Amino acid sequence: MAPIAATGAELNVNGVSKYSNNGDIESISQFSNVYPTDWAYQALTDMAKRDDCSAARPTGSMTRYEAAALLNKCLENVSKVNEEEQRLLDEFAPELAAIKASALDGVEAGMMDHSGHGHSGMGHGGGSMPTTMIMGKTTFVVGGIGTNRGTGFDQGSAGSATSPEQKEAVTFNYDTKLMAHTSFTGKDLLKTVVRTANFTGTDPFGMMGPARLETAFGSGDELRLHRAYYQFPIGEEWTATIGPELRQDDMLGVWPSAYPTDAVLNILTFAGAPDAYSKKMGAGAGVTWSNENLVASALFVSEDADNSSSQEGTAGGILTAHGKDTITTQLAWVDDNFTVAAAYSHADNGNWNDSVDGSDYSAYAISGVYNLDNDSEWLPSSISAGMGWKNPDKEDPTDSATNKTEDGQTWTIGLLWNDAFVDGNNLGFGLGTAETHRDDTGYDDPLAWEVFYQMSVSDNITVTPAIFVIQRDNERNDDITGALVKTTFKF
Repeated sequence: MAPIAATGAELNVNGVSKYSNNGDIESISQFSNVYPTDWAYQALTDMAKRDDCSAARPTGSMTRYEAAALLNKCLENVSKVNEEEQRLLDEFAPELAAIKASALDGVEAGMMDHSGHGHSGMGHGGGSMPTTMIMGKTTFVVGGIGTNRGTGFDQGSAGSATSPEQKEAVTFNYDTKLMAHTSFTGKDLLKTVVRTANFTGTDPFGMMGPARLETAFGSGDELRLHRAYYQFPIGEEWTATIGPELRQDDMLGVWPSAYPTDAVLNILTFAGAPDAYSKKMGAGAGVTWSNENLVASALFVSEDADNSSSQEGTAGGILTAHGKDTITTQLAWVDDNFTVAAAYSHADNGNWNDSVDGSDYSAYAISGVYNLDNDSEWLPSSISAGMGWKNPDKEDPTDSATNKTEDGQTWTIGLLWNDAFVDGNNLGFGLGTAETHRDDTGYDDPLAWEVFYQMSVSDNITVTPAIFVIQRDNERNDDITGALVKTTFKF
């Protein structure tokens, strides 16, 4: 289906835009930004430097519209494109079509204005017409897990360390997202996402399950608003984001990891620091500053922003003593082959009177990715690694294997092989902490690992088999093994 641009007044849902992406960046604003760790970002940066077609070299993340505008400028006088340039044209086909349609609208409107039969742009103020694209993503997941005593939820009489291995029944779940991207200037983005899925909280793969998947979402087959925010530039070096329903990483200038291209276990998608990069959702606002290789972000997310109550013992409000708020800052260095970032977050979780030990905490992270320039079939295309530290504001000094209200550490390493065995297919291996590790007697620092192979059936369909293991501490002794096949459709 050809991409069709629609004005804000007349949205043509039948004009579904084609979207093709060899890398899945669902954990960092899928279909929104192009990050320094993405292949397209590297290709565009090299092109801008080589052809001297940009007044300012890109730094930090770019919206897909900004990336398409840069590509359009660099190729405007090129009669024949090479293989990489054609890949970029295919990648940004919807945005290029929208930009060209917006420019055509401006020309036509200007002609009408000159003849006295119309006006140009948006209202009487001039400017380009708003354009909207509709995109979608549906994921099917078939799989199951096995443990040595059921799901591992109960530590009581339901099982013991000597219980025989039990297997969960195979499940078949789905997750569907419909995304509307509207741009009023070609550099801004109004993003609206509605989502529906049938993962439940107690399923092994569900939101509260022992093997939660990154794609897990529970709406009981009902359609729910999942994202609603507006992102816009302020001058040449600043970008602002604000919205009533967004996620922490929607506002970050840099995501310091290239792993994974096709997420499986949720715990391995936090750049090694799930406490600092918590991906909290709610209302929020943030700003990002980019200059040369340096990128800095500051933001907040309020989980109780839709509740006006701020009485004692009741959570509510934005940045109130009783509401659940997370404040995050990030400083990153972006180079051609590597990105490194440091982050700090403070989450109060509505713990206004310190009544819950460890509920509010500070967290730190250092994460990065290195892209290898090599043609070897054995060396990975990229190496991502990260570490995080969590410091509760009120620590419980009790030394216990079940005590989690104390200092802890996390880490993750992810390896990716692009075009593994077959062009267009990707192999990934991830290893990291299964939970925040703590210094307790008898605690054995459980880990999680996964292997996946993403097979590209077409530009819009991928099939990804994966296997994984999630360890648990020795008191529960219920390590989890699992396997699944995930099929992703992008349209």
